[in-house]
Amino acid sequence: MKLKCLIIDDEPIARKIIREFLAKVSYLELCGEAEDPAKASSILENESVDLVFLDIQMPRMTGIQFLQSKKDVPFLTIITTAYPNYAVEGFELNILDYLVKPIAFERFVKACTKAKQYFELKSNSSGEEFFFIKSEGKIEKVEFNDVIYIESLGNYLTLHLTQGKKIVYLTLKSLLEQLPATHFIQVHKSYAINKTKVKSIEGNEIKFEKHAVPIGIRMKDEVMKDILGSRVIRRQ
Repeated sequence: MKLKCLIIDDEPIARKIIREFLAKVSYLELCGEAEDPAKASSILENESVDLVFLDIQMPRMTGIQFLQSKKDVPFLTIITTAYPNYAVEGFELNILDYLVKPIAFERFVKACTKAKQYFELKSNSSGEEFFFIKSEGKIEKVEFNDVIYIESLGNYLTLHLTQGKKIVYLTLKSLLEQLPATHFIQVHKSYAINKTKVKSIEGNEIKFEKHAVPIGIRMKDEVMKDILGSRVIRRQ
């Protein structure tokens, strides 16, 4: 499965960097480039696009304004900008991730992996959003939406669910490798969370309806970008 990608950025060097990154990722395919939203709109009329790499600051129309005008067009967006604190709210605009220039290739790949997992889940004919675990001598089905957070306790994990808990003899790393990054993220050496269950973030804690987990100090910047990047872009 290849994802058809569109780059929208008024800076030629920025487009060149993304273009070169795209060429290194086997499941990405460049279908167009645009230096402004007007040209991008023309491309979208003639091409089926899965993933858009979009700058925010552009002449005549910002990237966010462009997205607001394309709410009915089914593509995911990865924001690429030199302004980490540029401002505006993301009104359900299918923003998947938020990359700050200069963009490291490893960070670029991480964002693209989320897109790949999203489309793989979407294309799954059975619409599966669950996994199986071996717990207390039996195989049990666990819905993604039932998981609030995962706690590592040495050589086993506790899955904190909407209804109770499950003990699994796995490492946190091995479980997360089998779960989609679109839903789950590690936030601390001993905790991973279901992003859809987050109610608030206060200081170094992520809060759910009835629970809270700590954010690792070294992980905080990456966690905040991952969880908030698709929803809020804050004003300076």
